[in-house]
Amino acid sequence: MRRELTIRHTTLTALPDSVWQETSLEILNVSNNKLTVIADGIRNLQQVRILDVGHNALRDLPPAIGELGGLTDYLYLSDNALTELPASIGKLTRVRYLNAGDNQLARLPASIGDMAGLVELRLSGNKLASIPPSVGQLTRLRELHVAKNDLFEIPDAIGELTGLRRLSLEANRLAQLPASIGKLTELTELTLRGNKINVLPDSLAELKQLAWLDARANGITSLPPWLADLPLQKLDLRWNPIASYPAWLEDLEANGCVVFR
Repeated sequence: MRRELTIRHTTLTALPDSVWQETSLEILNVSNNKLTVIADGIRNLQQVRILDVGHNALRDLPPAIGELGGLTDYLYLSDNALTELPASIGKLTRVRYLNAGDNQLARLPASIGDMAGLVELRLSGNKLASIPPSVGQLTRLRELHVAKNDLFEIPDAIGELTGLRRLSLEANRLAQLPASIGKLTELTELTLRGNKINVLPDSLAELKQLAWLDARANGITSLPPWLADLPLQKLDLRWNPIASYPAWLEDLEANGCVVFR
């Protein structure tokens, strides 16, 4: 009984029905094809713990994907043409890693907050204008990547992700950050590059583990003094209209922080 099946780099637009009869599969990799559809028969694969359908031409996913009770490790949906995720995806409460980056997602279902097992969530390269507040329920999350979207705001609920280590907000339309971001006390890496932020909020002073802050290409004109108190190892300030730099920036460099300005 086969436990792993890989079908890659073909011109298939749909998988043969025989795939859905492989009920002992634990790993199914059908990436890098021309798939435009995934059949409802996927619900038969109750033992699958890793599913990779990335780098295809999928425009939607069947609700049946939410019935994959064995899916625990990885779900790769990246580099397709998905415009939405089915609400049933919230039933995948044991998945640890979800990558739906480089699609056409304009919104996320509120049920994404039910994916309680998520440790890493990658949604970069979509068309998201907002993130549902339910994301605050993902309390096991360690990495959240939402770069290269159309985000105008980040919900206050992000402050509930107290175990978050990496947060990537690069290349959005953010003019400000919620004060609740200061609750992310385990955060070590924050990427804000390419937004419309004029002022770094004082709540960032609470991020006592922050080692890497990328604030390139914003509208920042001055630097708050509390930056000097953070354990920064890298601080990137390039392409901001900062008229003059404070003397304490040299102290940061003397303590080993790499500063780009």
